[in-house]
Amino acid sequence: MEFFEVVKKRRSIRRFQDRKVPEEYVKKILEAAFYSPSSMNRRPWHFVVVEDEELIAKLSKTRGALRFLETAPLAIAVCGDESISRAWIFDASIAAEHIQLAATALGLGACWGHVLEREHGEGKSAEDYVRELLGIPEHIRVLCVIGIGYPAEKKPEHGREEIMEDRIHRNRFGVR
Repeated sequence: MEFFEVVKKRRSIRRFQDRKVPEEYVKKILEAAFYSPSSMNRRPWHFVVVEDEELIAKLSKTRGALRFLETAPLAIAVCGDESISRAWIFDASIAAEHIQLAATALGLGACWGHVLEREHGEGKSAEDYVRELLGIPEHIRVLCVIGIGYPAEKKPEHGREEIMEDRIHRNRFGVR
């Protein structure tokens, strides 16, 4: 798939078919994540690949916004080591977008479920819940969990009408 076609087709897919993602696709998705840029090339990311149905079901209970994981055959927790880089959030975010674009290029759907600085409930943060569930060490931060699979819903690709010309400035803010 050509790059601009991938960008236009990438949508947040929250319903997935009951169909496993092939291991070769998982490897390609992770490869794309590792090709993402990072501040000073420090590459502070860690990725926890989850294919176990019970674990994914528990991840879907992290917070309401992650319920879409219930039908996902694959989840990837995108994490960062803040001791490696203070820019870990940005670096992990870029890697997360690479994951979603790679999934789209492979004919899969994906959706980002935000974890960092969100509440799970019962006095526990969403990050602590995911960290405990997946055995992630304390010094590794959890940014998001991305659900991936074959789409069970169809969404239109992005169109030119979404370009917000009034948000484009030339040389100085407010100059068009």
